Amino acid sequence: MPLLKRKPFPLADSPKDLENNELVYQVRFTKEIFRDYNEYLGRIDLYRRRVWMCKFTGKSNLTFEEALVSEKCAAEKVQQFPKDLIVPALQIIQYSMLSLKDLADTVAVKLQECLFVGTELYGRKDDQIYPCKIVKVLENSADEVQYEVVWLDKNKKVTETALLNAEDLVQKKPPLSRRFLKSFIRESTYRSAPWVLHDKLAQNHGISTALPQELRSKAFFRDGLLVCNKKRKTNDSEASDPEICKRKSMERGRVNGSIAENGAKKGEGGLLDEDIKYPIDDLLVQPGPDDPVFSERPSPSREFKVPMNCVGDLLMVWDVCSSFSRLLHLWPFSLDDFERAIYHKESNAPLLVEAHSAFFRLLLKDDGEYSSLVQGKKRKMKITLVNWTEYLCDFLEMIGNPKLCANTATIKRGHYGLLATHVKLGILCELVNHSLESNIFREKLDEIIEQRQALGATRRGEALEEGRKKREEKERLKSEPTPNGHVNGHLTDREKSEIAKTDHGRRSKDSSKNRNGMVISSQSGLSPVKSEDDHPIAYLKKMAKKRNSDVTATSANSPKEAKNDRMEFNDKNTKEQRREYYERELEKRSIKTNPLGKDRHHNRYWWFRRDGRIFVESSDSKEWGYYSSMEELDTFMGSLNCKGERERALSKHLEKSYSRI
Repeated sequence: MPLLKRKPFPLADSPKDLENNELVYQVRFTKEIFRDYNEYLGRIDLYRRRVWMCKFTGKSNLTFEEALVSEKCAAEKVQQFPKDLIVPALQIIQYSMLSLKDLADTVAVKLQECLFVGTELYGRKDDQIYPCKIVKVLENSADEVQYEVVWLDKNKKVTETALLNAEDLVQKKPPLSRRFLKSFIRESTYRSAPWVLHDKLAQNHGISTALPQELRSKAFFRDGLLVCNKKRKTNDSEASDPEICKRKSMERGRVNGSIAENGAKKGEGGLLDEDIKYPIDDLLVQPGPDDPVFSERPSPSREFKVPMNCVGDLLMVWDVCSSFSRLLHLWPFSLDDFERAIYHKESNAPLLVEAHSAFFRLLLKDDGEYSSLVQGKKRKMKITLVNWTEYLCDFLEMIGNPKLCANTATIKRGHYGLLATHVKLGILCELVNHSLESNIFREKLDEIIEQRQALGATRRGEALEEGRKKREEKERLKSEPTPNGHVNGHLTDREKSEIAKTDHGRRSKDSSKNRNGMVISSQSGLSPVKSEDDHPIAYLKKMAKKRNSDVTATSANSPKEAKNDRMEFNDKNTKEQRREYYERELEKRSIKTNPLGKDRHHNRYWWFRRDGRIFVESSDSKEWGYYSSMEELDTFMGSLNCKGERERALSKHLEKSYSRI
């Protein structure tokens, strides 16, 4: 079980007296059941925080589910521990007081001395060391142990056998890694310092559970578990001072009172809404008093001419034909026309004939398997309205799909239009897949990717250049003198002389007149300064600020200022136009169409550039629908709850693409 703050976390008990038809909330990976939604939401929020630790590997900063997966993987690895080494390792671990690192090192060193059947190591032969493998352990009566080994070559194939003593065998590295041993130690014990094995594990391998003599005064067993005696050390001076004890008791009471008060507040209303950090999973969002008035979500239209299970293939084939019409030399057509052509059964629809022929021409130019097959049958390389079915039959023969090949006879008789809708779309899907794997298509995709990268690089370069110009303009404005004579925040020589004169006038009492607390200097020639405490620098800065405002007011209506305003306006328009240009060019070079997003029920929403509708795909891809008017789109956007993760992302994407839909 994952650890929280390095301690086991108990799971919640199942509620009692549950009825069969009672609706409850269950955590998927712990199977905990809650009646109260706030308690369930609080537990889910705790499990999703990265505060959990894997018990076996010691990995931290994990969610609860990630820690569970880590423990499962570690447990599977520990099961691969060699059986001959389990008992020696457990004997070292039991009641050891070492740290985990030191204990793993000790076990690794001890196990390196243990040799068992299947160990791959090195043996001495003709004063040299060669790789070998132990196949049998021979114990003599004189307590001498010999090992029958087989010599291995570079490919670890057996060459010959030999009988060696323990001194002739060399292990260059431990049989088990330190990390593996740490996981084994954690899984085998239920506490550390001292490390104590699980009772069942110790009994199965005959490990003694009796407490050693040196630990009997430090630990004891309670309810089958080892508990250490830890005496709290207190300072004698603090214990004897009644004032210190009284102050500490008051602090403890204050803390306990605040905790109890907070607990009571949470207990009355459950988890407060302020404690929830939105957005969260959409299915966990509950109505709140601060929610806006959501509109009722409109039902999408499901009026398709093709069966519902064929709508996805219909959209995919049409999107590929529309996006790569230039490469296929195919005139673009609307989705409605394509749907009517697929549904048409009276004759061969010209639109479908052109679509098939375009894919056949591409495959013939690719010089692949299909081209070799057609050339082997010595067919004409020109595809027409008369012979296009022959190329179609050759393609079906090449792919070897039994469900599609069963319709070859119908196609040869010239009744392609009588094929079922799913068969027509199945053939087109196979054509699309083989075309996407062709070299011509891949080269085109690489070219589009390079163009997108070039546009992105140009866009970034312009942004960097614009930032550089702004920095240069800022530096230039700092270095230019202002109308009040200041340069880089310093006073000019004239103003410094004015300050000196003012100081001199303030110091000479004979040359000044006092009028109701006002001091008027007879030498400085400046305006009156209030009180003797005011510094002349502050006064000069105030006057300079006033002159600045006057200069700005007088120059606002100048022709030069008006010209600058027009230039700034044109720059803004140019930036906006450049941004729209890059977005438009990147959209032209799109490789595939991605969904706009998902709603709370995981339904996907699609928008294609050459069709004005918003298509809705169910989570299991079995049902489709669409919104065809702006009123339906506005109503749908008004029904999205931005407190949920999926619907917030969908709402942002719809707002971004609203002007183009």
